[in-house]
Formats: sequence, structure tokens, C-alpha cells
Amino acid sequence: MDLLRTPEDRFAALPGSARPPSYAEVPDGEGGTLRMAYVEAGPPDGPVALLLHGEPTWSFLYRDVVDVLVAHGIRAVVPDLVGFGRSDKPARQQDHSYARHVEWLRALAFDVLDLRDVTLVGQDWGGLLGLRLVAEHLDRFRAVVAANTGLPTGDLPMPDVWWRFRGAVERAEHLDVGRLVAAGCATPMSAEVRAAYDAPYPDDAYTAGPRVMPTLVPTSPDDPATPANRAAWETLTHADLPFLVAFSDGDPITGPMAPVLRRSMPGAQGLDHPVLAGAGHFLQEDAGPRLGEIVAGFVHRSG
Repeated sequence: MDLLRTPEDRFAALPGSARPPSYAEVPDGEGGTLRMAYVEAGPPDGPVALLLHGEPTWSFLYRDVVDVLVAHGIRAVVPDLVGFGRSDKPARQQDHSYARHVEWLRALAFDVLDLRDVTLVGQDWGGLLGLRLVAEHLDRFRAVVAANTGLPTGDLPMPDVWWRFRGAVERAEHLDVGRLVAAGCATPMSAEVRAAYDAPYPDDAYTAGPRVMPTLVPTSPDDPATPANRAAWETLTHADLPFLVAFSDGDPITGPMAPVLRRSMPGAQGLDHPVLAGAGHFLQEDAGPRLGEIVAGFVHRSG
């Protein structure tokens, strides 16, 4: 596998409370290894929250959430997906698949870090991947927070706004990641924060991950990922894992999934599911401290 690695100096001027990364090697699926980056903060013996980002962001997205979790005595673990952030970037789009991304995360979370009694916090692809991890490794998890995400099987149509986003990513001669993230926020983004989202990509050769991820979302019942996602739905809808739905009120892409998750998950019944007002798709940017307080409270209630 042909891998690219973003030079460290690209991350030298991150704004806010950026934390230093750790690195681990995981199998690449072709007999070699690749390096995944992750941020870990908080007490080593604290309850674990696994925070998973999506398209086209990286662990930087959770910086405000992490600050709150650490203040509440929670151990936060925030990986960069392969192809994103400081993690290695397969240069070819065909090196990415839904199944490979699940396996890369599994290897990091369980084989390397041996995480147990985990609360998943998944947004965007962080939920698409994280909910698969939960369903396939229930014994490792204590609770789930789903935030602007879902688990598509291709049986229901994707919204038009999502198809427009996918088309824009596929057609873009230059993928302006910072602009895409800013467009998914309800509040204006500073130039420094926007630059932080551009930092992982010195040029377009590094962008295979964010370019290909929209095409990996199951949009038809015969998608390669559909059987595993259907199996995950079957498992999750028969599990009693506490399941909090914490969506924003301003996400046209995933918003319709909130009532489905609240209705379908046994562990969601009887919970007070918060709605983060005034936030867009990237609610960590628009309402990071609020989301952090919600997650922290839920982690401690679910213990």
C-alpha cells in the first residue's frame, strides 16, 4: 500500500488547546502496517470515552469536548481515521473501504489500546464506524452517544443535500477541506481554525481519504457494507446498552436519523435526549463545551 504521511510542521500552529498526539502501528490489510495517530487525555484510570470524528475532519474537531471531559475525570481517546489528520494516508482511493476502516479502528482501540468499558461518541462517519464496532464488540462498551450520525444500509434514500455534498467532493479539482467544514457549521469559523482543517493535506495527493469516504456510504441495498450494517442494526436493536441521541437542531443531512435512533434503540428508552440548539452538522465546533457536558454527565450516569 502506498502511504503518505503529513509532515509534522503542518501542525505546528494549531489554535486553542491542541494536545500532542500518540502513534500506533496497525495492520494495513495487505501484509504491511500503517501508522494511526490519536490524542489521549485525562486520568488513565478514568472512565473511557472513545471520540470518533467523520468526513472530512480529524481529532482536532473534539478539542473543546476533550477539555470538558478531562475536567470531569474522564479518559478521552480521540483517533484520527486513516487518511485523515496525522494518521497515514493511503494514496489510492481504492485502498479505502468501509470494512477496512472498521478494522483499522478495531485494531487501534482493542489490540493496541485494549480499551474496555467504553462510551462511544460518534459523529458523522464516527457513528457509521463506531456503531459497527459497538455491535461487533458489545462486551467492550458501556454506553453510546450518537451525535449527528447514523448507520445506513442503503434501504432508504439519502437526502438531496447529501448527494450535492458527495457530488461536490467528487468533482472538485482541488478539495478545500477547510471550506467544507466551515460550510457545515452554524457559526462563523476563524481563519486559524479553518487552516487547522486544511493542515493534514499539503496538496491534493493527500486527499484520497476525504475524497472517497462519501462514496463508501451505502446508498443501495446491494452495497458491500449493507449486510454488516444490517447485522449491526439487528444487534443494537436487541441490546440494552444505554444509548443517548445528542443531535444538533441544524443538520439537514443526519437530522432525520435522530427520531429513528431514539425509537429503535432499547437503551434509548426513558432517556432525556438533548438537542443542541444553534449548531450545524459539526456540532463539536458550534457547541463543543455543551456537548462535552452532555457526554460527561452521561458517562457518569451510565457507570
